[in-house]
Amino acid sequence: MGPNADNEGSDSFDWDTEDEQEFMLPSSASPRCFGNGNVVCSDEASSSNGISISHFVGMGFSRDMVCKAIDENGGEGNSTAIVETLLTYSALEKSPSETEHVACGGQQFVSDISSSESAGDFLDDFSDEDYLGSEDNDETLSEMDKNLKQLVDMGYPAAEAAIAMERCGQDASIDVLTDFMCAAQTAKEADAQLEELPRFGFNEGERRNYFDGDSGKKKRFYSDNNWERKRQKQRERRRNSDEEVDSTIIPNPMIGFGIPAEPWRRHQRTLPNEVIGPPYFYYENVALAPKGVWSRISSYLYEIKPEFVDSKYFSAAARKRGYIHNLPISNRYPLLPIPPQTIHEALPMTKKWWPSWDSRTKLNCLQTCLASAKLTDRLRKAVADYHNDPPITIQKYVMEQCRKWNLVWVGKNKLAPLEPDEIESLLGFPKNHTRGISRTERLKGLGNSFQVDTVAYHLSVLKEMFPGGITVLSLFSGIGGAEVALHRLGIPLKTVVSVEKSETSTNILHNWWQSTHQKGNLIHIDDVTKLDADKLEQLINSFGGFDLVIGGSPCNNLAGSNRHTRDGLAGEHSSLFYDYFRILNQVKLIMGN
Repeated sequence: MGPNADNEGSDSFDWDTEDEQEFMLPSSASPRCFGNGNVVCSDEASSSNGISISHFVGMGFSRDMVCKAIDENGGEGNSTAIVETLLTYSALEKSPSETEHVACGGQQFVSDISSSESAGDFLDDFSDEDYLGSEDNDETLSEMDKNLKQLVDMGYPAAEAAIAMERCGQDASIDVLTDFMCAAQTAKEADAQLEELPRFGFNEGERRNYFDGDSGKKKRFYSDNNWERKRQKQRERRRNSDEEVDSTIIPNPMIGFGIPAEPWRRHQRTLPNEVIGPPYFYYENVALAPKGVWSRISSYLYEIKPEFVDSKYFSAAARKRGYIHNLPISNRYPLLPIPPQTIHEALPMTKKWWPSWDSRTKLNCLQTCLASAKLTDRLRKAVADYHNDPPITIQKYVMEQCRKWNLVWVGKNKLAPLEPDEIESLLGFPKNHTRGISRTERLKGLGNSFQVDTVAYHLSVLKEMFPGGITVLSLFSGIGGAEVALHRLGIPLKTVVSVEKSETSTNILHNWWQSTHQKGNLIHIDDVTKLDADKLEQLINSFGGFDLVIGGSPCNNLAGSNRHTRDGLAGEHSSLFYDYFRILNQVKLIMGN
C-alpha cells in the first residue's frame, strides 16, 4: 500500500532500466593557476598534510576551484581550511545550469553528481520547501531546530518562524509561536491600512492623533469599527481558502494515540455518530504535506482528526505518516516478534565498520531512489586518506550524504545504499516479497508502501471483531502492505478487492497471496476512477459488504522531496484522494450506514 501506488512512473525517468542512471559532468577546463601563481595545479601538488589536488577533485570539486582554494589559503593551508573554502564556493556558485534533476517514482531529486549539490548542500541557504525536505530523521537536531522545522512543515515562512522564536524565546511552545506569527501578520496588514490613511481628508483632531507631535512619528489610528471589519474579512477569507488556515498541528514526538513502548499514553476521542462501527476505514498519507492539506482531508473524512505517527518508534527507519480512521484506539498490540529498533540490530554486519563519529541509530525515510556508485566512491575518497578521524568539515559532508541517501558502512571507509531485501525487512515485509522484478521496480514499490508494523498496530483491534475473517476493499493496494499486516495479525482474509493501477505491484500481491496459501478470494480492479457505484453495488451484493476500506492515495504532489509539482490535493496524482472519499461514501450509502 503506498501513496504513489497508483502512479505508473514519471515521464522523465526510465523505470525499465535495471542499472542506476549516471549523469556525467562536463570535463573540467584545462588546469590553470590563480592569484600569485604559487600553486601548481597538477596531481602532484599537495597541501601541507600530504593531501593531493586529485583528492579534492575526487570529492567532486573542479580542478580550477581546488587551485583557487589552495591559492586562497596560501598554498600551504591544511586540508580542513581548503575544504571549507571549497564548500563555500560550491554553495555560492550554485546555479540552475549546474543542477540536473532526476524524477524517481514521481518525486524530484537533485542529481548527486553535481558538486554544488553534493558538496555544498548543507551550507546552502534554505527555502521553505528545502527546509521541509524529505522525511529526515530529527534525532540530530536541537530542540530549537526541531521547532523551526515543525513551523516550516506547517507552512509558515522560515524567516517569520525564526523571528517568532527569537521574540518569544527558545522554550516557547508551538501554539505560542503560531499565535505570535498570526498576530504579527494581522498587525502588518493593519499597518498597511494605516499607510493609506493620509491620502484621505482627516479633520485636524484626527491628524493630531495620527502624527505624534513635532517628531512626525506615526501613531496607530484605526477605529474599532474598521478594525472589526478587517478581522471579519480575514475570517471570511480563511473560511473560503484551503491554504490560508490549517488547524492541524503536527505533534512532537509523532506517536499518534500511543505506541507500544509507551502504553500509558491513553487518549480519548469522540467520533461522529455516522462513522461509528463498520464499515471501518483507514486512510494514510505523508504527514509533512503542504499547509492546509490535512485540514482539507479531515473535512472530507467526517472531521476526524489525523493520527500522526513516525515509524521510527516501530522499526529502525523513520516514516512520518498521517492516518485518519474510525478504528477503536484502545487494546492495540504490536506484531511479534518486535522488529529490530536500531541500525546495528537490523544490519549487524555494519557495526564492525561503523565509525565513532557517525552517531546515527535510526535511518531516515526509505525513498524510491538510491545513491549512485559515483557518490559512494567520492565519499570513500573523502575519508580514506586520513589515518585517524577525518576533519569535522569532512565528517559533516559525509554525514549529510549518509542521511540524505540512507548510506551504511559495509567496509573500511566504504559506504553503500541499502539493498532491496534489507528495505523489505525494515518495512516489515517477508523476505523476497518483491523479488523477481527489476531493482528499480522493487525500490519504487517499497518506497511507496506502508510500514507494516506501524499499520498492523492500528489494525490489531480488528482481530477480536472478526475472528472468522474479514472482507477488505483495498484502494491503491501497491505491493500489499495492508494485506500483509492483516495476515501477520492472524486475521483471515475472506475477500480482498484490490484496486491498483501498477501491473508490477499487482503481480507482487498475487504472488504473495499464492505463496501464503490464502483461502479467500482476491479480486483485482485496475483503476479507482473506474470503480463506480454500480460496480460497488455488485461487489457488495455478491459477498455481503466490506468490513474495512483501506488505502493511501498518491503523495506525488504532497511530499516535501517533490520541489516542482508540490500542488497539494489539486495535483494530478494526489487529487485521487477524492476518489478514496467518493468510494468510501458510496460504500457507506449502499451498506445503509
